[in-house]
Amino acid sequence: MKAILVNDDRSLRWDNVPDPVIKDDEVLVKIEAAALNRADLMQREGDYPPPAGCPEWMGLEIAGEIVEMGDVAKKESEWKIGDKVCALLGGGGYAEYVAVKYDMMMPIPKNCSMVEAAAMPEAFATAYLNLFIEGGIKEGNTLLMNAGASGLASVIIPMAKAFGVRVITTVLTDEISAKIRHLGADRVVVTTKEDISEVLREELAAGHGVDVAIDCLGGEIMGKCIHYLTHGARWIMIAALAGRMTEIDLKNIYVRNVRVIGSTLRSRTPAVKAQILSGIVRDVYPKIEAGLVKPTIHAVLPIEKAEEAHDILYQGKNVGKVVLTV
Repeated sequence: MKAILVNDDRSLRWDNVPDPVIKDDEVLVKIEAAALNRADLMQREGDYPPPAGCPEWMGLEIAGEIVEMGDVAKKESEWKIGDKVCALLGGGGYAEYVAVKYDMMMPIPKNCSMVEAAAMPEAFATAYLNLFIEGGIKEGNTLLMNAGASGLASVIIPMAKAFGVRVITTVLTDEISAKIRHLGADRVVVTTKEDISEVLREELAAGHGVDVAIDCLGGEIMGKCIHYLTHGARWIMIAALAGRMTEIDLKNIYVRNVRVIGSTLRSRTPAVKAQILSGIVRDVYPKIEAGLVKPTIHAVLPIEKAEEAHDILYQGKNVGKVVLTV
């Protein structure tokens, strides 16, 4: 089969690799679409190696068709050959085929295309993990989701809204604000015009401060914003794109009982990931099939143009997910 490999100069090529050999508890999926994530860029640059046993090529989420099944997968799951599925991977999605453990897959929602389904597993699992498991968010709470134009925000914002959560998000320009209007955030802060820490201070004073923050930016502004949260709030760090260092008033943290939580999906055990996917099907699929939650697709390119697709993410041009078709 073919897969996207990284050359010594970090460029990409579509080249031959060995066919996957499935284990007894795995199925073989013929890939139709694979979605991009920033973790792919980090892996390409050598900063985010795949877990042991995973293929060396990138790709954390795919959609496709089951074409082969191991004996244990046949006995312990309800999947069958010919089923259309989307899957969460440790790696290996930029390819024609991939071996997937049977409990790392979800059915395609009734009203989603294969391209949309490919954009779900990693983003939806990260959203579910941080909203409900780490964040413990509840109806009536307020969420701060930074970087409102990101692929992850395009999932988290409508998911939170579907569960009755008030959402504040941040973007850089009025143009981007207009592009994410369909996500339904209650307040979009254009950070080139407003100071987000002052906005959060105003929100807190008005009686609806932030209960959960999901932050992929970090940097200096994180330390300023964390002072203006509700009592018992959770600030969840999932990346530090704006800088790894910040300054925090620790007294404010313990007086308000604020928790700072570090969270990555990739580091979770397979058993935990399986529980998350099961929770998505149980809790979120009804919202998806009711049309309340759906991934936002920014661009669809053939997999041979993976480098061009990566450039969209590198340049921050995307509002929503970028997907490769195979």
